[in-house]
Parts: sequence; structure tokens; C-alpha cells
Amino acid sequence: MISPNTIKSGKTDLPVLLPFKLHGATRTASDYWTEIISNKSFVIFILAVLSLWMLIDSAFAQVTGNPDQTLWDTIVKWTPLMMFGPKGEFGGFVLNIVVSFIAMGLGTFLGLWLGIGQVSPNNLIRRVSWVTTQLFRNSPWLVLLFYFMLLLPFRVELFGVDYDIPGWTKATFALSLPIMANVSEIVRGAIESIPTGQWESSESLAFSRSQTLWRIILPQCVKRMIPPWMNWYCILTMSTPLISILGVSDGMTLTQDALAAEGRSEYLIPMYLWLMSWFFAYSYPIAAWTRRLENKFVIGKGVL
Repeated sequence: MISPNTIKSGKTDLPVLLPFKLHGATRTASDYWTEIISNKSFVIFILAVLSLWMLIDSAFAQVTGNPDQTLWDTIVKWTPLMMFGPKGEFGGFVLNIVVSFIAMGLGTFLGLWLGIGQVSPNNLIRRVSWVTTQLFRNSPWLVLLFYFMLLLPFRVELFGVDYDIPGWTKATFALSLPIMANVSEIVRGAIESIPTGQWESSESLAFSRSQTLWRIILPQCVKRMIPPWMNWYCILTMSTPLISILGVSDGMTLTQDALAAEGRSEYLIPMYLWLMSWFFAYSYPIAAWTRRLENKFVIGKGVL
């Protein structure tokens, strides 16, 4: 039995995981951005990019022989297309972000049930869940994209009305499958990392397995699952340019279209660097927040 003095001191010899709660709820989004911007690596990167930008911009004016046509003018000209897509169409870098959101949401929902299936007492459910997880976890993402792009129909008919299925929706479903498999492993590992005493205590209190799982085990798994889940979201976001190979008008495809319209090979590197900087600016704060959560949610023996 733990003595009251032990509880007050916050120390125990038992491995205990505190309930999930958000500390420092008064912190605002600007506080997190202030921490990110104050990071030395981030500041050094921005300064290096600006210096490189000025060097490339001056070199472009000399190469083209037209001082009025700078690299910055070219970037400004094509940025709206690369960011939002052609007028009246949905695409560009925004499409990459939308695909990452939908694929992550769908993959998380399916992966949660698949991970629970991996620890099911039913042997058939457990084996099917394990096989499904390993199949999509160890399959190349590009192969899955091609497979489902060709497998799923381009048009469906419902109640006598034809509906076109955009390529980006099929690509989103294909990307959600490896996410589903990896989230399944995250859920399985988190559930199995909970001490068995939690299950035994719940059983002694006449809790059913379902009640124990949803009311006791999974709430404790949230802390353990959030950092790897956020890591996989960053990986997914970085992988969304793969859909450009299938002809989807994402940021990569429209950057290629802009380069083809300009017809100048010297624009290749700076245009792709410009697109890469968007992905970096979007993913770096998420990665920094993930590291913060990993340090905050660290679980050690002897801390209550």
C-alpha cells in the first residue's frame, strides 16, 4: 500500500502513468511559435536561405542578361499557381495538405480498430488484423498508389446519376492504407505497454474486457501514441508529392508545369527549393511540437 506521505512527495517504486491532461492550458498558439522562432537551428536555417536567395537572384540577372527579370519576379509570378492551382480548379500545395489531413484521419480511424484487433482474444480476428497490418506496413507507397489508381473506377453511377471520382481522392485512400497499418502498430504497442496489473485490477472490479479497454487502457495509451502519430503525419505530408506521378495537380505537378511554361533550365533548382521551403515551414513546427510532447510525456519508474 502506498502511504499518504509517498503520494504527497510524488514518488513511488511502482511504474505509474498519470492520467492524460493538458498542462499549461493558458498557453496560446503564439507562445509555441515564439519558442519555434527562437530556436537557434531555425534562425540559422532562415538566414542561410535568405543569403543563398540573394546570391541566386543576382546570378539569375546576369545569366538571363535581363536585370529586370529577377528570380524573385519569376517566383512571384508562379507562386499562386503552385500554391492554389489554376483558377476554378482545386490543386497545388493546398491539395497536398488536404490529402495529408484526409489520409491521416481515415488511416487513424481504421488503424485504431486494426490495432485493437491485434490484441483481440479471438484468434481469427487477431490473425487477420496482424496479416493486414504487415501487408500494408511493408508495401511500397508508390506501388499502392498505382494499384488503387488503376483498381478503383474513374466514374460511378448512383441512382442513375454519373459521378466522376477525382484522382486525388483515390490517391488519398491509397495513402491512408500504410498509415492505417503503422497506426495499428502504434495502438498495439501502446496497449501492450500498459502493465498487466491494470487488466487484473479491472477484472477484480468486475469490469468487462470492453469496459477495461475503452475506459482504463486506451485513455492511458493517448500519451504514448501522440508523438509517434505526429511523426507519421509529418512522414505522410512529405510523401504526398508522390501523387504527382499519377497526374494529380498537386504542388509538384504544378511546379513542373510552371517550369515547362518558362522553358528555362536554370529555374529548376530555385523553383523546387521554393516548393521545398513550404513543406519545411509546414512540417518543422509539427516536428518541434512532437519533440516537446516526447519530453513532456516521458514515462519513468519512480515518478507518480
